[in-house]
Amino acid sequence: MHKQYTSVSPADELSVKTENGPQPKKHRYVRKEGNCNVVFRHVPEEWLLFVTDIFTTLVEIRWRVMFLIFALSYILSWLFFGVLFWVIALANGDVRDHTNDPCVYEVRSFTAAFLFSLETQTTIGYGFRGMSENCMIAIIIVTIQDVISCFIDTFVIGIVVAKMASARKRAQTVGFSNCAVINLHNGYLCLSWRVGDFRRNHLVEGSARAQIVCSTMHATGKVDVTYEDLVIQQRDLVLVTPTTIFHRIEPSSPLYKMSLVDLRKADFELVVSFTYTDDQTGMLHQTRTSYTPAEILWGQLFQEMIRVTRRNYRVDYTMFHHTAKVLVPEVSAEEYELKKQLRPSPRHSPRLSPRCSPRPSPHTQQQHHEENLLKPPTVMVEHVSDGRLRPTVSTSQADSRDALTLPNDLSRAEM
Repeated sequence: MHKQYTSVSPADELSVKTENGPQPKKHRYVRKEGNCNVVFRHVPEEWLLFVTDIFTTLVEIRWRVMFLIFALSYILSWLFFGVLFWVIALANGDVRDHTNDPCVYEVRSFTAAFLFSLETQTTIGYGFRGMSENCMIAIIIVTIQDVISCFIDTFVIGIVVAKMASARKRAQTVGFSNCAVINLHNGYLCLSWRVGDFRRNHLVEGSARAQIVCSTMHATGKVDVTYEDLVIQQRDLVLVTPTTIFHRIEPSSPLYKMSLVDLRKADFELVVSFTYTDDQTGMLHQTRTSYTPAEILWGQLFQEMIRVTRRNYRVDYTMFHHTAKVLVPEVSAEEYELKKQLRPSPRHSPRLSPRCSPRPSPHTQQQHHEENLLKPPTVMVEHVSDGRLRPTVSTSQADSRDALTLPNDLSRAEM
């Protein structure tokens, strides 16, 4: 009896079971949400590389780390220039002598210097503290602080906008089905999965791609990761409605010699991606996910989710991950194609009955037809009430039944 497969949730923890018992869980190469499960260790000059490309580093870090860095950049700049203003006040004697002409009005302590630095950089301007014309060095420091404040504000705004418009956020609105399926499509075994855009704005264009990723661990501890591309039938598409992407399992496919039993024992990962351009921002994005052999359902078909009404097309996303069972042979595509070639064609197969004689050949049928055409017409003679003989002729070659009157000598001979 066939197994009853169910839909797979992205949060489910899966373990492959084979005839030899449950196998230990293997970590994914690409997670369901699309992130690569790879950690880099001992990168040479790692901090130098991150500092050199500081913009990309700040875009990729987490939000809480970014907020902490930006808050510290403001607070440390306020403290730094506050210390400078306090040192200027000490050097000019504003702290000891209140009657002296100050460099900065109402700055006679470190707290006042810090508040003056904050008000200058944020352009608050309460009116209690301000610059004077007595110290040129204080004027120069205020000018430098204003320029640095503009740089910090521009950097913060640019990082926040770039992080909010990141491709990862847009990729969350373009999703793949939780599982892939194998079924018959146009007489061929095909591997298919579904991709859909959850937003109403359409994508300009997109390109789908799929790879088989296999990792082999040797006895020495060496790990080889191999990639093999799959040929997709409709590679380029416009994702207006959810689309099912097909890969025909042909002789060039790595799944060509794989049956249902082989699939359950296999150890690989199907990594699929969809690269597209958004029509609102014009930015290039990519969405990825992966399927393990346990998430590839044999003999399943995606249910229809598009309905046509009088006004528009309706898409029911509750059916996006749902599948239904269909009749599919459990043999490999190679065996299925071989059986199709060995199967006799119904047009040339003879249908003989033991009670009937064999069918005549077409040449014999043509000869009988020609003999029937050469036969003379049949003459029927009937008696009428007045005693005369009115023979009629009925032939299969004539469409109408016309009476034929014979000569008197011929009618007497027949009588």
